[in-house]
Amino acid sequence: MGMTNQSEQAQTSAPRLRSDAQRNRVRLLRAAREAFARDGATASLDDIARLAGVGSGTLYRHFPTREVLIEAVYQDEVSRLVEAARQLSTTEPPLEALRQWLYVFVEHVAHKRLILPAMETVPGGSMRLLEGARGQIHGSFFMLVQYAMDAGALKPETDPQDLLRAMIGVFHTTFIPGWETSARRIVDLLLAGAQR
Repeated sequence: MGMTNQSEQAQTSAPRLRSDAQRNRVRLLRAAREAFARDGATASLDDIARLAGVGSGTLYRHFPTREVLIEAVYQDEVSRLVEAARQLSTTEPPLEALRQWLYVFVEHVAHKRLILPAMETVPGGSMRLLEGARGQIHGSFFMLVQYAMDAGALKPETDPQDLLRAMIGVFHTTFIPGWETSARRIVDLLLAGAQR
């Protein structure tokens, strides 16, 4: 009887520990994103742990080096962008799913711009991270465009590459104050022009 209780306790406590570890990881990534955006690559890891509400040992268990943490912050941003595409495709009408995702994409670029100086310090620099994520981001975008085209929400002659090139052009203006608001307006103009 005692053995059974111990076994049951072990089975119920293991998932909780995994859940706690996952929550700690999420807190650390959020804190690191803020710190790297504010202070660049020199942000204090001890301060990041403190901001996340965990000890330094917990930080190093998840992210053994500063470079690993910086890379994880960017990969987390990309994962959230990809997940947003998946969720929107199941909860929103096709054209609105594409519009909302492009708004999220604008936010992603704004966040990336803030942590770019930190990304430059990892092996291979920011270009390695950006190139590594390009397929995932483009895949999400093309999936949503195809979703809208299949539903008849976009003109059949719509070329997803044209929409992508237009957005890339917008992202070359991130040094101009107010670019995010302008980018959202351009998203609306692009989709209005492509709408069936």
